[in-house]
Amino acid sequence: MAQDKNEHRGLMGSTVFVRNDNVEQAIRKFKKKIQANGLLLDLRAREFYEKPTAVRKRKKAQAKARWRKQLQSQQLPKKLY
Repeated sequence: MAQDKNEHRGLMGSTVFVRNDNVEQAIRKFKKKIQANGLLLDLRAREFYEKPTAVRKRKKAQAKARWRKQLQSQQLPKKLY
């Protein structure tokens, strides 16, 4: 039963009220809510089908980039002379 709740978590509706005919502000708030939920990234990822090999390749490249970034932060600074 707990899985059902988590499964439908992203499908719940979001509402933003327009106050004083300020539609632009309501749109900004709505976009902020969508980004906070992570729905925007999910929609972009599911926009086109990605082959399983491409998914593995992308994830491996992301892991390598994180590893390089971690190594870069642990290195001593170069001498400035």
